[in-house]
Parts: sequence; structure tokens; C-alpha cells
Amino acid sequence: MKTIIKFFILLTLVLPLHAHTPKHEIRAVWLTTIGGIDWPHTYATSPHSIKAQKQELTKILDQLQQVNINTILIQTRVRGTTIFPSNMEPWDGCLSGKPGTSPGYDALQFAIEECHKRGMQCHAWIVTIPVGKWNTMGCKTLRQKYPKQIVKIGEEGYMNPEMPQTGDYLTRICEEVTRRYDIDGIHLDYIRYPETWKLKVSRSQGRSYITSIVRKIYQGVKALKPWVIVSCSPIGKYDDLPRYKSSGWNANTTVCQDAQGWLRDGLMDALFPMMYFQGNNFYPFAVNWKEFSYGRLVVPGLAVYMLHPKERNWGLDIIKREMNVLREQGMGHAFFRSKFLTDNTKNIYSFTKDFNGYPSLVPAMTWMGKRPPLSPRLLTIQRGMTTDHLTWSTVRNTVEGDYLLYNVYASDKFPVDTEDPTLLIATRRQGASIFIPHHGRTLHYAVTATDRYGNESSPSYTPHAPTHSHRNLDFHQLIMGRKRK
Repeated sequence: MKTIIKFFILLTLVLPLHAHTPKHEIRAVWLTTIGGIDWPHTYATSPHSIKAQKQELTKILDQLQQVNINTILIQTRVRGTTIFPSNMEPWDGCLSGKPGTSPGYDALQFAIEECHKRGMQCHAWIVTIPVGKWNTMGCKTLRQKYPKQIVKIGEEGYMNPEMPQTGDYLTRICEEVTRRYDIDGIHLDYIRYPETWKLKVSRSQGRSYITSIVRKIYQGVKALKPWVIVSCSPIGKYDDLPRYKSSGWNANTTVCQDAQGWLRDGLMDALFPMMYFQGNNFYPFAVNWKEFSYGRLVVPGLAVYMLHPKERNWGLDIIKREMNVLREQGMGHAFFRSKFLTDNTKNIYSFTKDFNGYPSLVPAMTWMGKRPPLSPRLLTIQRGMTTDHLTWSTVRNTVEGDYLLYNVYASDKFPVDTEDPTLLIATRRQGASIFIPHHGRTLHYAVTATDRYGNESSPSYTPHAPTHSHRNLDFHQLIMGRKRK
């Protein structure tokens, strides 16, 4: 362990700031809705303002697509309130300006549709234990329904993690979202004891209580849609390490959050640990998450908010190095939070656009099954004056309620190398056709199918045609308007 950590830290000193771009990598953003701090910044009170609110979200998603973000974690359950018409909890006030009042549309459904149009996954971010200030609508509503389940600490209300009814209730919330929406993931936040909770049971018993909630949610979601990724955002340091202490703030001991055990026992598909640190408070703990990932996904959350002068005023090089080392270790990255990225705080957006120079695919959940889908059939091409039109025949998937998505690759050489991520030009397409501008070049194409678990088929190729030029072709500058590194 000591040797691995020393090597890992050494990487931060010798690696360039641009690691090789992988084909498979989670690139995520937390999109916060509480108080509209990421979105929305306007209230929906009329057809005109509904349109404006929707346009604000699509602009954000367009910006994120331009830097090849592929996973959006959108805050869906806020504080005992929601951004969708729930049968269990009232509307949050972030959308209409009035808690309990509908904004006139289903914001979660809209977000999912817009993410999918852009080839992005959309995960419903569920804040679990905290339910807001004592007399706010979310907390008050829950207190009236379940008075024994809500505990007051200071001015805040929390669901009691030591009552089995809490796990049952949170499972029903997650099942409601999973059942009703074509969501790609359920992302659990604050699935732990509050740091202000006066723990009266042993740490082992406390972990058992939290794990029981996790188990109920995981099993409930998977019973409905096994391809939905269940994840959470644990405290950024799992526990003290032999040479590096967590300074009294860690997941396992401080708040009874046995996140590594959840991976080991098959109760989580992915972790997004909140690693809002730098230096020796970051790298040794990152390698610890990697070592104990048990073949599942670990995507450290990066504190881009710390770049802001009103926060810690970090230099951009801190985040650059963290992103680069995480990529070398195959861990991906998640930004907290969206606005600091899209505002280009200290040029983080500009750097990310260069760093994520090409699209990437979310790694497959191979523990749910490794069998790839059948390849697309009857791939044909119609060459026009300015664009190529590709069509193919879809293949029905075998899992009820599941469907296939499609990835498209382009090259000036035949056959197209689908292992080369620089040739990937479209991901997770739901339709069976695409128009691609060619600017007078003769391009070759390959299309693969992918199931909802992320397993990719072997490629189907467009018929071979003579190539007019064998010069290196920058497809992302040509086709997607992206600059190649």
C-alpha cells in the first residue's frame, strides 16, 4: 500500500497535464437545483417563463456537451421535495418560486429527454436523510405524515436512519422515479448519519443501519430496472490510512458510511466520493478508493467551486493535476458543481474542453452481465453534396423494457477502427439514422449497438468506397467542430 501511494503521488509530479484520452470514462457534473444555484435562475409561472426555464437548461446541457460531459447528476429530491410530480412529496419551490406549486411541466422528464438527445446519461440525484429546515414544506409534510421518523437537530429536520421505516420510505421514492422515468441512474446523496448526530449506538451498529437503507434501495431499483446505475456520493476519504490520517472526517468511522463495503457486497454500482481536497489529502485517498473498488466504478468528485476567489481561490493547476492522475488510473471525474464549470472559473471550462477532446462511453456494468448485443444490420449510406446519411436496422433487445442505443465512428481509412476513441463521433443515439457533414471528403463509417448496461456490439461497416485522400483527417474539427489535441 505504501509503495502504491508513493508511486501515485509521484505521478502528479512527472505526468503531463494531458493524459491519453480513453474510450471509456465517466465525465460527470452535479447539477444542483436547491435554491436554483445551478438551475433554474428564473421561475416558471407562465407559458413564456416555462419556455425560458427550459431554454436555460438546454443551454447548460449544450455547454456541457461541448466539453464531452457524458453523465448529468440532476438534483431530483431536494429536501423532502421534488422537481417532478411525485405521489409522495410536494414540489420544490426552485421551479415555480412557491413550494408545493407545480411549474406547469415535468422538469425531470424534460431533463432526461434533453440529456438523451445529446447522448448523455441522466441520473436522478436523491438527497436522502436531510429534509430541510423544520418548518419548511418538505420537512413539515413528512412530520405530519410520519412524526416519529423525523428528528430535529438545530433548525434542521432529518429522517431517522435507525428506524427501518426510513429505508422503506426512501426505497419507495427511488422506486417511484425508476418506475416512471427512463432514468439511467439513481444517485444517493447524504446516505449517512448527519455529522451533528449524537450517536448512541456503536459505529458497527450505525454502519449496519445505513447499510440496511442502501440494501433496500439497491434491491428495489434493480428489481424494476436492473440496468439503472445505483450510486452514491460518500465522504471523500473512506477512513484513516496507515500514513495519512483523515483528520477526523471520513465516511466509514465518522458518519458510518461503509461505501467500500457496499461495492464489495454488490450494493452499489458506482461511487462518486466527494474528494474536495488537494495534495496528500487527495492522492493517497484516491488510490485507496481505486484499490478497493472491487471491479465497480469509482469517479472522484472534484471541487471546481474551490477555484472561485470567494471560496478557497485554488489555482487551476490543482484541478488539472487531479484530473490527469485520475485519468491515468482509469477513474474518471465528476465536477461539483455545474455553474463553476460553465462559468469557466479560472479557465476550467477551457481546459476541460481540451482535456476531454473526444466523446467517451460510460464503462459497462459487466457485473450485471457481459453478453454484448447483436450488431446493427443493413447499414447503408446515401452520399449527398454536403452530408452523408447513414441508416441501419435496429435489433430488438431481450430484456423487457430495455432498448438498444447506437455509437457512430468515422474515419478516412477502411475498416474503421472502433477501438480508437478519436474516431467516435456520436454516442448513445436512440434513432437508427444520422446525418453527418463530410465537407467533400469520402468518409468510412462504423456503427455499434450498446445495451443499457454499456455492453457494446461488434461493428457494422458502411460498404467500402475508394478514398480520395489518405491525409490525416481531424474528424472532430471537421464534423463536430472540436479541436484535436
